[in-house]
Amino acid sequence: MNRQAQAAVLFLTGAALLHAGVTDLYLRYVKAGLQPLLLASGAVLIVAALATVWYEWRGRRHRTDSHDAEDAHGDHDHGHTHREPRISWLLVLPLLALILVAPPALGSYSAMRTGTALQQPYGYGKLPATGPLDLNVVDYATRAVYDHGRNLKGREIKVTGFVALDRSGAPYLVRMALNCCAADAQPVKIALTGTIPPVLQPDKWLEITGSYIPRQTRDPVNGGPVPYLKVASATPVATPKDPYDESWNT
Repeated sequence: MNRQAQAAVLFLTGAALLHAGVTDLYLRYVKAGLQPLLLASGAVLIVAALATVWYEWRGRRHRTDSHDAEDAHGDHDHGHTHREPRISWLLVLPLLALILVAPPALGSYSAMRTGTALQQPYGYGKLPATGPLDLNVVDYATRAVYDHGRNLKGREIKVTGFVALDRSGAPYLVRMALNCCAADAQPVKIALTGTIPPVLQPDKWLEITGSYIPRQTRDPVNGGPVPYLKVASATPVATPKDPYDESWNT
């Protein structure tokens, strides 16, 4: 690959990172806290691309001046230059795809083929003494399993996630938990019982209002604990800006 192609790839990579970092696209790949590093990386790559172009231009100008000086002395033996294969420019196609096509977040297909990532936390945050409890999937699941629902009993609970169905059609409310990036995302699942909508579509997001019940099942993939939530009502909601749950390792 010649210097021009190298500079083009660097510039497009940097532009793709900046584009992802200033929009919500980066949330499909990495956790929200990495946005500053993503923007800084994009800026560094663009500066490197511009520096490559400048050094290449300066080198060509220097070589041209040298050749002109040799021609003035009657020396015309400059040798031959070889052109690099143009196929190297195909390296820019994945970058263009990254800029132009936003991939969907991981959903029910991945969730039901991966075991639950539920882990016992070091502690639990304080809950409000009155009113409904607005919890994320990870918080409800950890409290229901490892704290035995101690602060959940008798409380109205609201949880939001996407729908997944196992092979038997049993419904789950799921959120993909994130350590660093989408490559290491793993599901945390809540089994649903009670007043479940008659038609459930996988990957559709729901806000579930319900209550804790002391019942658990085992994930068929890895045998991990999956708590139940008794559904009182289910409301369709839009996919959140950040579809991943980062609370499990914060």
